[in-house]
Amino acid sequence: MQASLAIVGGLIGLVAYMSTFDWRWLLGAVVLPANWPYTIFVVMPINRRLMDTLPEVATSETRRMLEWLGALHAGRSALGLVATLIFLWTQR
Repeated sequence: MQASLAIVGGLIGLVAYMSTFDWRWLLGAVVLPANWPYTIFVVMPINRRLMDTLPEVATSETRRMLEWLGALHAGRSALGLVATLIFLWTQR
């Protein structure tokens, strides 16, 4: 659901940019769907490695990767927050 909302929000931001030509709408429209490439190229490789690890062979490295994955998911939330703040900034 987050992915589809990022696309819809990005498209709405693009429409707002086209109607106002305020560059901040365009910036928000780019930052919001940036979750897609971030997830595909940064989060998914670690997620795949973790999914391929059998529980009985997990090591301390597996634990570190799991903790890092949590931090990476926080990065996805941060992108959404930044886009929201940009969109709110345009309302001034």
